[in-house]
Amino acid sequence: MIENILPSGVAASELLAYPEDLAPHPAEEHLIAKSVDKRRRDFIGARHCARRALEQLGEEPVAIGKGERGMPLFPRGVVGSLTHCEGYRAAALTHKLRFRSVGIDAEPHEALPEGVLDSVSLAPERKWLAANDSALHLDRLLFCAKEATYKAWFPLTLRWLGFEDAHITFTVDENSGGGSGTFHSELLIPGQATDGGVPLTSFDGRWLIGGGLILTAIVHG
Repeated sequence: MIENILPSGVAASELLAYPEDLAPHPAEEHLIAKSVDKRRRDFIGARHCARRALEQLGEEPVAIGKGERGMPLFPRGVVGSLTHCEGYRAAALTHKLRFRSVGIDAEPHEALPEGVLDSVSLAPERKWLAANDSALHLDRLLFCAKEATYKAWFPLTLRWLGFEDAHITFTVDENSGGGSGTFHSELLIPGQATDGGVPLTSFDGRWLIGGGLILTAIVHG
């Protein structure tokens, strides 16, 4: 599914069913030695997807470490993003010479828990949600897009981006029956990147709802 919202040049892999014999890379085991079973499965599954994506890129399927704020540490010259939710794990990777960053997120297609929306959204976003009578869980879509925005932002800046620091607007692809489209994340704080590239002011991404899941992806060039 995730491949449907990624551009050419980005390698992706996903797991909808978890192989019971899936084991962590030996060099990653220490990162989850004390983790509960669910955390272990999410960690192992997402990194398994990342290694499959690395092979698609012609790279060695190496161990993937963990950096600041849990950021996955991909091989030199590779950028990417991992995601997981109940029943789903995925990775999207590309070469840094082609794109600067990638951010993906997956969420169950269901409403946000009571009381969460106000803490993860801006007033204009809540106004848009209130005016929309879609049967889709657009509140969760908004949250999913915010998560993808953060994942695209942090590796470039190594700075926190709060839910209130990006204003997201959506468009719907009418040819899809309303289940997919694009989104625009306007960044509300200075976006100087550590790579010395053009400062970040916004991201553009795609979204898809299907199979009980919401998927969002940003690939920033």
